[in-house]
Amino acid sequence: MTPIAALKVAVVGPTHPYKGGVAAHTTSLAHELAEAGHDVTLVSWSHLYPSKLYPGEQAVPGGAPDVEPFPRTVRALSWARPDTWVRTGRRLRGFDVVVVVHVIPAVVPAHLALLRAAGAGRRGVGAALTAGRGSGSPRTVVIAHNVLPHESHLGDRELMQQLFERVDAVLVHSDEQARLAYELHAPRVSVTDLPPHLPGGAPVERPAHEGAPRLLALGMVRDYKGVDLLMEALAKVPGPTLTVAGEMWGSSGERVRELARDPRLRGRVEVHGGYVPADRLAPLLASHDVLALTYRSATASQNALLGRHHGLAVLASDVGTFGSQVRDGVDGLLVPPGDEDALVKALERLSEPGYADELRARVRPPDLSGPWANYLGTLEALAAVEPATLPDEPDEVVPDVGTAPNPPAGSGPAAVVGHLRHRVTSAVRGLVAASRPEVELGRGDLPEWIRASDILADGHDADEAKAFAKRLGLPRCGDSIAAWAALGALAAIVRVRDDGRRSAVIVDESGTRSPLSRWARSIGFAPVELELTGHRSSVEVLDVDTASLDVIVRLHPGGCDADDIDEAMSQASWALKSGGLLCVTLPIGPSSAEGALGPADVRGVLARSHDLGFVLVGDLDGDITGRMREASGTSTRTDTAYGLLRLTLRRR
Repeated sequence: MTPIAALKVAVVGPTHPYKGGVAAHTTSLAHELAEAGHDVTLVSWSHLYPSKLYPGEQAVPGGAPDVEPFPRTVRALSWARPDTWVRTGRRLRGFDVVVVVHVIPAVVPAHLALLRAAGAGRRGVGAALTAGRGSGSPRTVVIAHNVLPHESHLGDRELMQQLFERVDAVLVHSDEQARLAYELHAPRVSVTDLPPHLPGGAPVERPAHEGAPRLLALGMVRDYKGVDLLMEALAKVPGPTLTVAGEMWGSSGERVRELARDPRLRGRVEVHGGYVPADRLAPLLASHDVLALTYRSATASQNALLGRHHGLAVLASDVGTFGSQVRDGVDGLLVPPGDEDALVKALERLSEPGYADELRARVRPPDLSGPWANYLGTLEALAAVEPATLPDEPDEVVPDVGTAPNPPAGSGPAAVVGHLRHRVTSAVRGLVAASRPEVELGRGDLPEWIRASDILADGHDADEAKAFAKRLGLPRCGDSIAAWAALGALAAIVRVRDDGRRSAVIVDESGTRSPLSRWARSIGFAPVELELTGHRSSVEVLDVDTASLDVIVRLHPGGCDADDIDEAMSQASWALKSGGLLCVTLPIGPSSAEGALGPADVRGVLARSHDLGFVLVGDLDGDITGRMREASGTSTRTDTAYGLLRLTLRRR
C-alpha cells in the first residue's frame, strides 16, 4: 500500500466558479492535502445542478473566487452528460484514494457511475481484479456535509444507502450525522469537526458605534435557517437593528421581505438580497456587533467561526456544532431551536446597555490551522484502510427495479423500496433528458468571416464577435477579446470535429474567464475544463492516453505565450487523435512588447508545428504573417502587444 505521506488523491466535488461553503471547503481541502505532501487532483463540475434542483445563481457573481482556486483542477463532470461520469471515473483508476464530497442525493447517480468506472469501493474490487489491475483499486471516502438534505425528498434515503453501500468509509461533522450514516449502511464512519475555510480575509478596523446592538443574518435565506423567527422576535423587542444579507430562496425569502414591512420593524431592518462576495464580507461584519444564527436545524456550519474571526458575538440556536463553537453567556448566547420566547429574552438581554460589547470583548479568534491538521489526519486514516473484498455482483448506476406506478398491494418493505428507487430513477432520467443543448448551432450558422486562424488587431472586430455570439443565443460573455478568441475556436470545432452527435472529447485549458466551455456546453458538447498554473498542460495533468483527445484549446485570457507554445504543441501532438485540433491564442506585437511574438517568431511556430505533424486550419488567404506585418505598420503602439493571434492546428 502507498505510504500515507505520498497518496495520489482525487477529490471529487464542487469548486470555483460555484459558490457557497461546500465549494470553499472542497477547494481548501485540495490545498491542504497538497501542502501535506499528497499528489492531489481536484475533479469538479463544468455543469452541476439543473435549475429544477437549484433555482438560484450557482456561480460566484463577478467571477472573483471565494477561495484561491486549486491549480490542478479538472472540470470534467456534467450533470447533463452521464458519459462524462463514466469517462472521468476511468481516468481515476490509477489513484490511491477517491474522496467524494457529497452535497445532495440527486448527485448520487453521478457519483455511483464514477466510482464504478474507477473500479473503486466495496463492490468495485472484484471488477478491478478481473480487469487486470491487481489489488490497486482506489479506496473511497465520502465526505458527507449533510447525510440527508434539510428539505428531504422521496427517495433520498434509498439513494444515500446505495452510495454508502459502495464506499469504504464516510466522514461526517457531527454525532447526529454519524448516526444517520450508520442507519444507511455506511461501513465505517468517523466524526471530526468541520475545519475553517473562512472567506473574506482578515478582519478590518471596526468603526466606532454607540447605541443599540446591530445584528447580522448572513447567507442564503432558507426555511431551516430561521431568519423569519428572528424577525418575529425582533418585532417584540424595541431597539436592536438587523441586516439580512444573502440570497432570498423561494417562499422563505418572500416571507422575510414581508416581515421587513412590519411597522414595528420600520427603520430597524434592512434586507440586501443577493450573494455577498468575499471582498465585501470583512467590511460588512465590521459594521455589526452580533452574528445571528437562529437555525431551526443544522449539521455543521462555518458561520459561528466566521463571526468570531471578525470579533462579533454570536446569537445561535443550540443545534449542530453551534453549541461547541459559542460559549453561552461568555462570547454569545445560545437558545433552543424554534423557540420564539427564548429569542425574545435573548434580544432583550442584548439590548441591555453595554452587554453586547461585553460579549464581544470576550470573543476569541478561532484556531485556523489546528482543526485542519486533525481533519487531514482523520481522512488519511480512513484512506489507509484497504477496501473490504466483497464478491462481485451486477449493479447499475441507479437500479431500475420495476415499472409499476405503485407498489403491489400488500407488498413488503423490499417492494416498497424498489418502487421508490424506480421513481427516483425516472426523476433523474427526466432531469437529464431536460438538460439538452440550449442552442441549436450548425455549420451553416457560422459565416466565413469567423476564421479558425485569424488576427485581432482592431477592437471593433472583437465587439462584432461578441455581438454575433449574443445573436446566436450563446451564454453571455463580458470580455469582447475572449469572445473573439472563443468564437473562432467554437467554429473550428463545429466545422472540423463535430460528428453530428457532439461527441468530440474537448479539453479546455483556458480558465474560467474564457467562454469557450460554456458555449460548447450550450450547444451539446461536454468539455473538460482545467485551471492551469505555470507552464503546464492538460496532457500532463490528466495523464491522457496517446491519440485520445479530439480538441485541446488554450485561449485568451489564459492563452499560450512565447515560452510555452512549443511545449503545448509537443504535448498535443501525441495526445490528439488524427484530425484532432489544437486551438491557441498568442500575443503578437513589436519586439518592445514583453512576451509578444513578431512575424519571424510566428513563422518559427508554424514551422515547428509542421515538424510535429500539424497543418494550419482556416488561414483562408494563406498569408497570416503578411497580415501581421500590415497590422504592425498601422499600429502606433510600441509599449505592448498590438494584437492577438488565434491559431488552429489540425493533427495529420
